[in-house]
Amino acid sequence: MTMDTYYIIDSSSLIELNRKYPIDVFPSLWKNVESLIKTGFLLSHEEVYKEIIDGDDQLARWARRHKRLFKGYDEDQLEIVREILVKYPSLVKADNEKASADPFLIAMAVMHLRDKQTTLFKSKKGKLIVTEEKLRGSRVRIPLVCKNYGIDCIDVLEMYRQEGWKF
Repeated sequence: MTMDTYYIIDSSSLIELNRKYPIDVFPSLWKNVESLIKTGFLLSHEEVYKEIIDGDDQLARWARRHKRLFKGYDEDQLEIVREILVKYPSLVKADNEKASADPFLIAMAVMHLRDKQTTLFKSKKGKLIVTEEKLRGSRVRIPLVCKNYGIDCIDVLEMYRQEGWKF
């Protein structure tokens, strides 16, 4: 692990992680994930937490035990969320009754880019959003919005590679 890499993980990656590498079958992988959480190098948002605990499965139980992964928001972050949604209204589905985590994840990364004194991260290097969403033309999804804000996106497998994890 490089001490400069911070990951902001989307629900799609946590769900994919659990689907392909279940906690009960790949405990060492999940211990590595938990180590990133403990050291503060893996973050997510409380809106991701809400998406995950909707399911009554192993991942939901895991999320409840690792609540420190999921950070809340403040007024500054809400302002960035509003800015994102003005620029990219189709990032969230209008018929969705619940908040979408996507603009909140992006806002976490944008706050870091804008605030040199941020306490969320210790350095300016390696700010990555981990998502299974892919950049596909002009379809408004996390990777497109991140690209326009200068934020890198990777998938969960690339996070393993960057961390040098071998199983």
